[in-house]
Amino acid sequence: MRARTLFDKLWDSHVIADLGDGRSLIHIDRHVLHDLTSPQAFDGLRLAGRKVRNPELTFATQDHLVATTRGRTDDTVPGGAELIRALRDNTRQSGIPLFDLGDPRQGIVHVVAPELAIALPGMTLVCGDSHTCTVGALGVYAWGIGTSEVEHVLATQTLVQRKPHGMRVRFDGSLRAGVTAKDMVLYLIGRIGIGGATGHALEYGGSAVQALEMESRMTLCNMAIECGARTALIAPDDITFTYLHGRAYAPRGVDWEHALAYWRTLASDDAATYDCERVFQAGDIAPQITWGTTPQEVVSVDGRVPDPASLSSGGERTVMQRALDYMGLTPGMLIEGLPVDRVFIGSCTNGRLSDLREAARVLRGRRVAKGMQAMVVPGSMTVKREAEAEGLDRIFTDAGFDWREPGCSMCAGLNADKVGARERCVATSNRNFEGRQGVLARTHLASPAMAAAAAVSGKITDVRRLMN
Repeated sequence: MRARTLFDKLWDSHVIADLGDGRSLIHIDRHVLHDLTSPQAFDGLRLAGRKVRNPELTFATQDHLVATTRGRTDDTVPGGAELIRALRDNTRQSGIPLFDLGDPRQGIVHVVAPELAIALPGMTLVCGDSHTCTVGALGVYAWGIGTSEVEHVLATQTLVQRKPHGMRVRFDGSLRAGVTAKDMVLYLIGRIGIGGATGHALEYGGSAVQALEMESRMTLCNMAIECGARTALIAPDDITFTYLHGRAYAPRGVDWEHALAYWRTLASDDAATYDCERVFQAGDIAPQITWGTTPQEVVSVDGRVPDPASLSSGGERTVMQRALDYMGLTPGMLIEGLPVDRVFIGSCTNGRLSDLREAARVLRGRRVAKGMQAMVVPGSMTVKREAEAEGLDRIFTDAGFDWREPGCSMCAGLNADKVGARERCVATSNRNFEGRQGVLARTHLASPAMAAAAAVSGKITDVRRLMN
C-alpha cells in the first residue's frame, strides 16, 4: 500500500464517488452555520422544496452580526436583527442546535467548534466562512464554503471537490522568548506570499509545531487561508487528545477508546511525499507586525518599512506604494515606535483563553497609554467564563481595557466595533485589508502579547522589552 499523508487519509476515507473528471463527491461529517451566510441557503432549500438532510450533523451560532456590548439584543446592531432572527427561526424549524445570544455556549464559530468537540480528528467539517481551516489543528479536513455550497450540504450532506495538492511546512528548532504561533504564521506568509500555498492542503510539522499547545496550533491553521491554502492540518497527538477529552461532543467510555485507536493512525506515513515542502528555523523568528494592507506585508518588530524602489517590477512598486500611502508610512522608517490609536484583542485567530492569558501577562500592573482605546473580546462565552474565573477580566479592566461580550467584533467590522478613518490599530485578528476594520482604518496584525505591549506604550513596541 502506498505511503499516504494525513490529508490523503482524510480524503480517501470521505470519497463517496469518483466523478471521473478530477472531481469527487465527498461526505461532510459536520457542518457549522453562523448568522451571516446561512439565511440565503435556507431560502434556497424552501424554494426547491427540500429539507435539511442531517440536522444532527449541523450546529449553529450567532457571531458575525452580534454586538459585543453588555445588555446586547438582536436589535443592538443596525441591520443585524433580520439575519440573527432568521438563523434562530431556520434552525428551530430544521431541528439544528443553535448557540444563541444568552446561550452559555455562544461564540465565534471557529472557537466554539473545537472547544465543544464538534470538530474531531479524522472528520470533514465545513462552514460558510473562510477561516474554517482553524480546526484543521485537530487533524480535521476543514474548509470554508460559499452560500450555494452551504445549501448543498444542508440538502445532501455532501460536496463535490477537486483534491488539493499536498504541501508540508516545517518549523524546526524552538521559538525564542516572546515569539508565538501568530508570529510563526505571519513569518510564513511574509516569506511565501498570499498565494504561496494556493491550491494546496497545507500540513504543518516540525519540532516547534509539535511543541505548541492546542490553541496555538489553531492560530497557525487559522491564517493558512491567508497564504492561499485550501485547508491546513496538524496531525493529532497526545496534546490533541488531552484537549478533547471530556468536552461536550467528544466520544465517551468505550467510544473514546475506539476513537483514540483510530486517531492515532492518522499521522502522515514516514515515506509519504508532498508536492511542495518548505522548512523554516523557529529560532530565526522575532515578533512580527504587518505594515501594509495584506498579511504578507509584514516585518519583524525591529525591522523597517520596505522601499518600493527595491522592487524590480513596476507593478509591484505601484502596489507597495499604494499600501504605504494607505497606511501613512514612509519607506525605510522603523516600524517600532509608530504611534497607535487603538488595540483590539480577540477574533477566531486570537480570542481563546491562552491568548487572553498571554496579553494579561504583559498588562499585569500596567496601564493603557493616555488617549488609547483598547478592547478585548473573548472568543466565546466559555472563554469569557474561564477568563473571569481566573481574574483575567480584572487585569484587563484595571489596565484600562474594555471587557466585552463574545463575537467577531472588530475583526469583521460588521457592528459598531470599528476603527476610525486614518486611526491606527494593532489587532490580533487575521486580515488587514483596506477598510477591513472601518473606512480608511489602518490595521497592524500582531500577537496578543504585541497588542498588549502597544496598548501600554501607545506605540508599536517589541514586547520583549516589557518581559521580565
